[in-house]
Amino acid sequence: MLWLLVKKFNERSVRMSLYHGSLYWPTTVQERPVYPKLNNHVTCDVLIIGAGMSGALLTYMLAKESLQVILVDKGSVGNGSSAANTGLLQYSNDKMLHSFAESIGEEDAVRFYKLCFNGMEELKSIASSLHEDVQFVNRQSLYYASTDADVLSLRKEYEMLQKYKFPVEFLEKDMIYKVYGFNKHAAIKTSGDAEVNPERFVISLIKEAAQKSNVQVFENTEVSKPQNKDGCWLFNNGDSSIQAKHVVYATGYDLDNFAIDIPTKINRTFAIVTNPVSSFPHWEDRCLIWETKRPYFYMRTTPNGRIIAGGLDEEAREAPRDEQILQLYADRLLVRIKEHFPHLQLKADYVYGATFGESKDGIPFIGEHPQHKNLYYCLGFGGNGTVYSAFGSNILKDLIIKGKHPDADLVQLDR
Repeated sequence: MLWLLVKKFNERSVRMSLYHGSLYWPTTVQERPVYPKLNNHVTCDVLIIGAGMSGALLTYMLAKESLQVILVDKGSVGNGSSAANTGLLQYSNDKMLHSFAESIGEEDAVRFYKLCFNGMEELKSIASSLHEDVQFVNRQSLYYASTDADVLSLRKEYEMLQKYKFPVEFLEKDMIYKVYGFNKHAAIKTSGDAEVNPERFVISLIKEAAQKSNVQVFENTEVSKPQNKDGCWLFNNGDSSIQAKHVVYATGYDLDNFAIDIPTKINRTFAIVTNPVSSFPHWEDRCLIWETKRPYFYMRTTPNGRIIAGGLDEEAREAPRDEQILQLYADRLLVRIKEHFPHLQLKADYVYGATFGESKDGIPFIGEHPQHKNLYYCLGFGGNGTVYSAFGSNILKDLIIKGKHPDADLVQLDR
């Protein structure tokens, strides 16, 4: 396992590209607002660093509060990991509920899963309130056993989810074939999940937040290491500076500018977006599909009939740059799709590899720095990063405004 302390990356000034290849989501954006670069001296109640999914959700939520908020990004809005996000939104985690129960206890495991479920509900509510179409669609998820040996674990997961009243069904082998047309040993079907266009989502969140008088957004603005001065955090960049009462690092997998040791595993994953398909006769409800095997394969559809598929994760920090190698991974993903739906005529129109991070215990890092007051992090490490960002933004909002949140201990940085 490639477990690393994030601070060590910062000390060695290591920079990495978050993705290589051709991305699909940017082609779906018709108009992208442009925000200025900071070139003067400003003050605020909350400074949010990073205009990806985490920063966008938190900015959107805080825009409704009586706080002066500044959002900065060293690049442009939504052009980091969010552009490579495949947009599957699920309350279930890469680590099953019963596995969490074994590692952190049943009570905390259920509490964490309920946070994820509530995060899904928050995302639905926010998406429905936006003025622009972010291609948010409610979906069910089919989670199938990759091998016969996985059926017992899957049934155990079903029983625990059902025990705590999460929306879930168990499907036997014959039912899977009848409904979906492919053979799998068993599966569970969950309700309450969704899909989204992550780039449109981020851009729309920030666009609507920026229309509020208490929010300012700056692109191409890289902040320095903060200094604590008179109870505030000061970022002095020569011809510009920011003074903030509270600071939130929402920088995703970009490991620069961190100031805390957290154990993370940095991997690379691969994804393709196919040509449009006219219909999906055997893909009931166009549900999200994934499997128990690790690393797992997953797929979803888009509103215009494309299939997004991903997986083939590797313990390496950066995806290959060579187009021939990327095409090799694309061919492997096409084979996996065809295993399920052999009648579809498919090719990969978009192919890319991307960096992603995981925490050691499967739980994100969200909360206040244990040694520095009013310095916070929203780091949604894991396959459910967008869901983590949703409930994480609520936790951080309460920590900033009220000084506490009942579930902050679950995701705190020094757990």
